[in-house]
Amino acid sequence: MNKLKIATLLLLALLTGCQLYRPHKQPANYYFMNPHKDIASVGRTALLELTNNSDYPKISENVTQALFQSMQKKQLFGLKVIHEENPAWQNLQLGTETEYTIEKLASIQKTLNCDAILKGTITGYEPFPNMHIGLRLELIDLNDGQLLWALEQIWDTSDKNVKDRIKKYNSQHILPRSATLEEKLGTVSSKMFIKFVAYETADTLRPDKSSSFKPVFYWPKIRLSKKILENPKNN
Repeated sequence: MNKLKIATLLLLALLTGCQLYRPHKQPANYYFMNPHKDIASVGRTALLELTNNSDYPKISENVTQALFQSMQKKQLFGLKVIHEENPAWQNLQLGTETEYTIEKLASIQKTLNCDAILKGTITGYEPFPNMHIGLRLELIDLNDGQLLWALEQIWDTSDKNVKDRIKKYNSQHILPRSATLEEKLGTVSSKMFIKFVAYETADTLRPDKSSSFKPVFYWPKIRLSKKILENPKNN
């Protein structure tokens, strides 16, 4: 009888273990979209050259340019790039602050002649052995300081889900005869990888049902001044 009880307990433990350690499908990727704002009405937007936290200095310019090209194709708002060497960048000290006051946003709006800024950081980049890149981006309305859109994501080519999305991107954006063997197999050069990342990022601005990313309406990583969040101009 004791042996039967022990066997039963072991069976239950194994069954429970199977449930606890059963592999789960990778969760969806998310981005923030302000439900109270129409992103298409934002107007003129300045894309600030991304801050680069990786060990590859040139990647910042390459990613910024790729984002500019992909977002322009969405035709949601006017877009211009502000590079670090731009005198306005130095005068406004755009790369030195992570928190903006209303006064600072008003100064940016006047100097750059825009209605919103898109700023962000390359949180990491490695071209090998498995190519990956991390981005943290925020679109801020300069009229009231509210966050319009944000994304924080890592793309890693060792992830099967990312590999599958790269293959899909290649099949839709590369002519079959011009694709290299590597591209057909789902691997890409660093240049093509950056284009893929920029494409997926821009796609969240006007997503469709096939989008790999899902919207959320709460974003815990808002880096604006409390003064702005408590007293936006248009509230």
